[in-house]
This record gives sequence, structure tokens and C-alpha cells, in this order.
Amino acid sequence: MRDCITYIEKNTWVKVERGAIMSKTRTKISLRSTLKEIRPVNILMLFIAGIINSFGVTMFLFPVKLYDSGISGLSMLLDQLTPDCLTLSLFLIIINVPIFVFGLKRQGVTFTIYSIFAVVVYSLASFMIMDVLPVDVSFISPLAGSDLLLCAVFGGVISGVGSGMTIRFGGAIDGIDVLSVIFARRIGISIGTFVMLFNTLLYTICGIAIQSWILPLYSIVTYYVGSRTVDFITEGFDRAKCAMIVTVKANEISDALSEHFESSGTIVKAIGGYSKEDKEIICFIVNRFQINKLKNIVHDIDKGAFISLQDVADIIKNHE
Repeated sequence: MRDCITYIEKNTWVKVERGAIMSKTRTKISLRSTLKEIRPVNILMLFIAGIINSFGVTMFLFPVKLYDSGISGLSMLLDQLTPDCLTLSLFLIIINVPIFVFGLKRQGVTFTIYSIFAVVVYSLASFMIMDVLPVDVSFISPLAGSDLLLCAVFGGVISGVGSGMTIRFGGAIDGIDVLSVIFARRIGISIGTFVMLFNTLLYTICGIAIQSWILPLYSIVTYYVGSRTVDFITEGFDRAKCAMIVTVKANEISDALSEHFESSGTIVKAIGGYSKEDKEIICFIVNRFQINKLKNIVHDIDKGAFISLQDVADIIKNHE
């Protein structure tokens, strides 16, 4: 009986060891696949984005006590309210990094690595500008002086460029983005509404803490300008329109459009909702200067054609 127990224990021990080996193998495979997804170009652009973001915050917002949005703005407020040993650079890391780790399952390993890297660069660059380089950011902006509007606008634009670049290259530079993705749907609101509510609460607390509403109100300008800049960077510079053309002469119109604009569209079969007749829809991309020309071409061929125009944020082409 004792030998049987010993055998079972040994057998169990072998199974555990095999499971551990398989687990280690899977971990190595997963690590390899993750490392393959990390691109040097993205790392370089995230490095530049972190520096740009820190430049906008430390050179325009921080000196005049304006507040950035999200966790960055919260870190700026905590820097003001806590002892000198607790700085903006430190708060950026100790608040953001746990948030990104918390969102690891939802956002993925690559996103988390990119985001933490961008935050660390942002933090270190802020430390260099404020504490190492011979730049005085104690009282006024070195570039815009004490003009709050200039600081709000340029600080928002520059930090928005940094944040937008971070998103465009696969990460995020502020933990509020992760929190909004995780909690917005759980409480029944959109991601944009979640971020807006967080920032509204943040600026309200800032006003109460410093007993003044001038700086928080200017910070709203920063938030608006920054968010518009982020949208502009992430959605692309190539703004265009997608024309949805419902017609019974799709081939003729498609040939004419291809000849005039030297590009091709896509024809989709459709059925008229009222007439039940067979129709076709042409999807064709044009820029805003070509809209009138497209309308004239289409209606010269088919006066009954229906044209719907939709905004196209970005045009991505596969050049392989």
C-alpha cells in the first residue's frame, strides 16, 4: 500500500512538472509573438510623442498652473498640493502605470508596452525640462510669458500632437483612455462622455483646491484644443468624402468617374426599398474640391441618381 501511495505521489509529481514545462513553453511562445508585434518604428515615434507631449505641458501649461486633461492634469494638481519631493514626473508614472497594467487583458500586451513606454518617456522628459535643463518654468512660460490664452492654446495643441501620435502608433499616453474603455459601457455612457465627466470633475476639484476659477476655465480651453488636435492627428490629414451613388446606370457612371478622376470605385448590387427595382450603389472617394464635378458627371448620365456624401477620416492603401 505504501508503494502504491509513493507511486501515485511520484506520478502526480511528474504530471505537475510536465504541466509546468508546458506552461513555460506557452509563455515563451506568447512572449516571442508579442515581441514580433513590437515595431522599432512605433517605438521611435512613441519616443518622439512622449517628448512632444512633455514639451507642451512643461513649457506652456505647468508654469502658469494650467491643467492638462485626464491623469496628466490630475498629476499636475497633485504636484501643486503635495510636498516638493512628489513631482509631476513621479505622479505620471505611479498613477498611469498601474492603470495600464489593470487594462492589460482588455487592451493587450503590445498596447500596454507601448503605453507604458510613452508614459515613461513623457515623465523623464518632463523631469529633464523642469529639473535638469537650464530652463526656468517656475513662474511663467519661457515662450508665451504669462499670457494664459496663448499658453492654453499652444499647450493644448502641442500636447494634443503628442497624445495623437501615441494613439496613432498603437498606445496611449494617458490612463484615462484605458479607464474610459473599461468603465464607460459598464455605467451606460459613451467613452467621450466618460472622459468629459472625468475632466469636468477634475477641473471642479482644481477650482476648489486653488480657490480660483480662472485657471480651471482656461484649462477647459486647453482640453478642447487638445482633443481637437488629437482627433486631427488620429483621423489623418487626408480628409475626403465617400460618395454613395444609387443608380440604374452604374457601369456608365463608374467608367465616367474613373476617366475624369483617374481612380476606381466599387459597385454593389441593391434593391430599391419602395420601387423594388434592381439598382446598384457606387462607392467612390473624392476630396472636397471634386464634389461638384462628381455631381455634374453623375446627373448628366442619370438625372434620377441619388448621391449621399459621408466623411472619410483616413484613406489607407495597401502598397504591397
